[in-house]
Amino acid sequence: MHMTLSREHDDVMREGTETPLARILVIEDDDGTAEEVLTALGDHGYLPERASSGTEGLERAQAGGWDVLVIDRMLPGLDGLAVIESLRNNHIMTPVLVLSALGGVNDRIRGLRAGGDDYLAKPFALGELVARLEALLRRPAAPRETILRVGTLELDLLGRVARRGHRALDLLPREFQLLDYMMRREGQVLTRAMLLEHVWNYRFVPQTNLVDVHIGRLRRKLDGPDETPMILSVRGVGFMLHAPA
Repeated sequence: MHMTLSREHDDVMREGTETPLARILVIEDDDGTAEEVLTALGDHGYLPERASSGTEGLERAQAGGWDVLVIDRMLPGLDGLAVIESLRNNHIMTPVLVLSALGGVNDRIRGLRAGGDDYLAKPFALGELVARLEALLRRPAAPRETILRVGTLELDLLGRVARRGHRALDLLPREFQLLDYMMRREGQVLTRAMLLEHVWNYRFVPQTNLVDVHIGRLRRKLDGPDETPMILSVRGVGFMLHAPA
């Protein structure tokens, strides 16, 4: 059994205040751990809900409306670090507390580098979990970069609109994500392995021409007949996006 609170409670206020109750998504596949965490959070006045797999958790986290996420590292469907990386690649900066039975220094470093804001090793005291979440909720929200620009190329991250000069670019979601990743690394040579890991979330390099196919499609949309190409091929290495002189 686990407790969940539906979204109709979004506007519930703390008694005697005008502060909305924090909504917390707990992505945890272990029923016992999930029930304990959800109960503790409910007892402290929060509105917790649960997702029991990485795939479900990613979908619900992407839908937005959460004040903080609690994500177990070892999840079925999609592991916790992949969930976090996917959220960060899509500019969802909701604070994340990583839970994991892997408590070594290198494990904690990896969790934080994936985009986690804090890391708590199992087994843990529920009081410490609540205290860490309270600390994350007190942090001021970081200003979000909403528009990327490289030369005349512009990417509106909120409106999901891409333009080169006055020309709108009709990009598919994966093309948008690929261009986003490349624009943030203007002038940097990006290998196929890097693109597969950060855009497609592959943790190994399969024998595939997936990157080349998408780069080809992106080039055809990006470069007009009289425009200088913006994506260069670096022979034997990968690709680089640059602003034409």
